[in-house]
Amino acid sequence: MSENFWKDKYPEGIPSDIGIEPYRSILDVLEESRQKFAHKPAFSNLGKTITYGELYELSGRFAAWLQNETDLHPGDRIAVQMPNLIQFPVAVFGALRAGLVVVNTNPLYTEREMEHQFNDSGAKALVILANMAHMAEKVVPRTGIRHVVVTQVGDMLTLPKRILVNSVVRYVKKMVPSWNITGALGFNEVLSAGSRYSVKDHQGDSQDVAILQYTGGTTGVAKGAMLTHHNILANMMQAKVLMAHNLVDGQELMVAPLPLYHIYSFTFHCMIGMITGQHNLLITNPRDLPAFVKELQKVRFSVFVGLNTLFVGLMKNPDFLQLDFKPLKLTLSGGMALQSDTANRWEEITGCEINEGYGMTEASPVVTVNPLGANKVGTIGMPLPSTELKLIDDNGAELPIGEIGELCVRGPQVMKGYWERPDETANTLTEDGWLKTGDIATIMDDGYVKIVDRKKDMIVVSGFNVYPNELEDVLSAHPDIVQCAAIGVPNSKTGESIKMFAVSSNPELTQEAVIAFIRASVTGYKVPRQIEFRDELPVTNVGKILRRELRDEELAKLKQAKAAE
Repeated sequence: MSENFWKDKYPEGIPSDIGIEPYRSILDVLEESRQKFAHKPAFSNLGKTITYGELYELSGRFAAWLQNETDLHPGDRIAVQMPNLIQFPVAVFGALRAGLVVVNTNPLYTEREMEHQFNDSGAKALVILANMAHMAEKVVPRTGIRHVVVTQVGDMLTLPKRILVNSVVRYVKKMVPSWNITGALGFNEVLSAGSRYSVKDHQGDSQDVAILQYTGGTTGVAKGAMLTHHNILANMMQAKVLMAHNLVDGQELMVAPLPLYHIYSFTFHCMIGMITGQHNLLITNPRDLPAFVKELQKVRFSVFVGLNTLFVGLMKNPDFLQLDFKPLKLTLSGGMALQSDTANRWEEITGCEINEGYGMTEASPVVTVNPLGANKVGTIGMPLPSTELKLIDDNGAELPIGEIGELCVRGPQVMKGYWERPDETANTLTEDGWLKTGDIATIMDDGYVKIVDRKKDMIVVSGFNVYPNELEDVLSAHPDIVQCAAIGVPNSKTGESIKMFAVSSNPELTQEAVIAFIRASVTGYKVPRQIEFRDELPVTNVGKILRRELRDEELAKLKQAKAAE
């Protein structure tokens, strides 16, 4: 699509183009936050708060240790594997100040997944939470990792609370299996050692890789998207214009339940939050909804960043419904499709609409978002400034406005490529810079974009395309449905038939009742033939339902049935 198509469609005051000036690297944003917001709270967790000045000091200690007591050099990779704790931004920004490339690692990974990512990235150092250090003990000897730093949940707390929290986690809750990693150092030990030196911030090129963000683990072998300083800075500036233009610098409290090791949360809380001097409340375990709500009861939050699954869970918690939502001025949704029923109920309860956006790890990650004051539920909004979109058919030909095709993105936030995977890069990035998303979308006349579905998730019934998002949106409106997912299963007559999985709060709910409910809203070929009730559905670390895992289970059942014949 022509860049001019969107220029007259942005809300008044929103530019269609934007640059990263005056920043050369992420370190410039960190330095600016220290100068402008030194005494403002930056991150809070477990009752502990550090200011932007303290973040700068602590990250400098970590960087100085890396520079003076290890053999690591700029460009080397360091894996950081922990949930939302204050240690995360300290370690990440410290590593960047030393010129290292951060490899964000999911703390829920298995040993196999850890080993793959550490070896694929060539990581030479690891910062890990003690809770999974027993797995690192087995994995590290099979990798190139030479330096290991282990942190405990309460390490950033002051005494005696630090000892109490760490003891409860280890001995009462028994969440830390025994481990023994030769040469491993404690996080506070490292910070203490680093305090003896002066840090020399590494100022490289804006095109240097800052983060290796792994993706694709649910669809194949996980691969590292190379996100440069320029990519991340560009997305910070782009998203700030549409997502945060009504936020007052240094005055907002932003709830951070999504993991910072996920690029969506990192870009918003660690980049946009830092450039605007906001206070981020880190939620270590958002799946513990009662404890999560107790944290919310202690503060007056004005920004909430989440996704559909989390919104649904919170709205079923009676204590959440009693919170004071008057300060809430911005709710953002990404990571998975926002269902209309969820959006409507959230606005009814909180008085704040949800602005849905869309992104990919490969795009740092934000591509589109609903502008504040111009929200259109059911769409993913409009492209960020300096972002081009187009739709293509199966042959790669560009499609006109209003047609349905694969969404492609081009802009300064698009990754450099996949780490050491030129073939994968060539399959995803065209020579002229277009990122093929694999998502099926349509661009409407008013410039708003609507995702129809993932290309690979589309179900074909007797030649008709059926999109799981539509069915899930319909069924999620049923008062007894907590979660649901739709997949296609092989069918000898129709090619594929539709099967839905549901988590229900009503044990008396029947398959027939669910099918009848769906039949009232969709045409005949879209009605599922089977409904399977489950206690829970498989989800990613950020709560996105894994349709592929459900499909794989069904295919395995079919193979077993054929083998038994």
